Amino acid sequence: MSDTRFDVIIIGAGPGGYVTAIRAAQLGLKTAIVEREHLGGICLNWGCIPTKALLRSAEIYHYMTHAKDYGLACDNPSVDPAAVIQRSRSVSGRLNGGVGHLLKKNKVQVIWGEAKISKLGEVVVTKSAKPAMQPAHPDPKGTIGEGTYKAKHIIVATGARPRELPGLEPDGKQVWTYFEAMVPPAMPKSLLVVGSGAIGIEFASFYNTMGVDVTVVEIMDQIMPVEDAEIAKLAQKQLERAGLKIMIAAKVAGLKKAKDGVTATIETAKGEKSELKVEKVISAVGVVGNTENLGLETFGVKTDRGCIVIDGFGRTNVTGIYAIGDVAGPPMLAHKAEHEGVICVEKIAGLNAHPMNKNQIPGCTYCHPQVASVGLTEVRAKEAGYDIKIGRFPFLGNGKAIALGEDQGLIKTIFDAKTGQLIGAHMVGAEVTELIQGFVVAMGLETTEEDLMHTVFPHPTLSEMMHESVLDAYGRVIHM
Repeated sequence: MSDTRFDVIIIGAGPGGYVTAIRAAQLGLKTAIVEREHLGGICLNWGCIPTKALLRSAEIYHYMTHAKDYGLACDNPSVDPAAVIQRSRSVSGRLNGGVGHLLKKNKVQVIWGEAKISKLGEVVVTKSAKPAMQPAHPDPKGTIGEGTYKAKHIIVATGARPRELPGLEPDGKQVWTYFEAMVPPAMPKSLLVVGSGAIGIEFASFYNTMGVDVTVVEIMDQIMPVEDAEIAKLAQKQLERAGLKIMIAAKVAGLKKAKDGVTATIETAKGEKSELKVEKVISAVGVVGNTENLGLETFGVKTDRGCIVIDGFGRTNVTGIYAIGDVAGPPMLAHKAEHEGVICVEKIAGLNAHPMNKNQIPGCTYCHPQVASVGLTEVRAKEAGYDIKIGRFPFLGNGKAIALGEDQGLIKTIFDAKTGQLIGAHMVGAEVTELIQGFVVAMGLETTEEDLMHTVFPHPTLSEMMHESVLDAYGRVIHM
């Protein structure tokens, strides 16, 4: 009979859950992880990874259609939607298997089914009532399932699901969530995307590049509302130049479905109404934590706005119950979940763990152009009472960007004028999702403007713009 006693049981095998399990095992904790559908969770199977595969196909197609700009010929490029989607699913499948290998390598016991905390220190696992969206695991050999399991420490890592708004409820046919948007049976001719956060803008960018007539409606007064306003405006200009139609400070007041499409009633902040007929609608109005049916209410675990309340170490108000990742609140990002989980189990193991600093969690949006940021926006910095210095450097002043044919973009840095500490960095343009980590490291080390100005950046690279932005904040910019 399989062992049923562990030091740590983790509920959910998404990026937060499986990374937490591996780190726990590394620390010598006997670890089990419960999963109802598929290893890697939403991120690997239906989110971060497969969407990047789709966006990569769109990027290649974009360059094919602009081959002449690079002195090349590529006559009549075309899209094979089925092949694009198949590539995305195969990338996801490859990584799904990789997670299983890592868990086995680290001797983490995988338990398949749905988990519920029945008592403090006890989890009951039953057969999953939710059908797997893809083969749940390539090789079930060596896994266990239904039963009662005990552990002193139980970590909830159940993630989140698409939020539903009244009147915009997804039906899987005409009104999609990101699940259906990732595997369309055919490319629609027209599309309405409701919400301009990372999910909405990434899908809008993908479908627009693939030739779909796309309209984005955002209720706030800027797209990508969590981003710096200046960066968001520049991104909007480039997206509109690429063909996207964007309506800000507007909402979808209602939907009328017919056999040949959906008619949306759009209302502006001024109360003006208009109708838009499209073939499909994507609802991208955020996500809500999966807190139901876990037994949390039995023990009085505190929640707030659909998420579990935790401290900087993943601890809830109930001893022995922890939470990490999307289910524990924003920012709802895979890398936040992973780091949160590592902090949690290191604290459990008695290590000198540092609490999560959410101001140092980078955010990335993989549309064209890319957007990336870390720390405070200009508005938030001023609201916090900082006297700030701001540096800016445009892509059009960078040799590598011009050589790449990507001369539209901006790097923006924000410093505390009193101390010189970097408190925010914001970017829009080619490959900024790969650049942002430089500033994340700098902030983690409490780097000042002097440290950054004395750092030698390689030439010719896009990273030189990071240096120039810092120089600009202090009146020392060279190439502008």
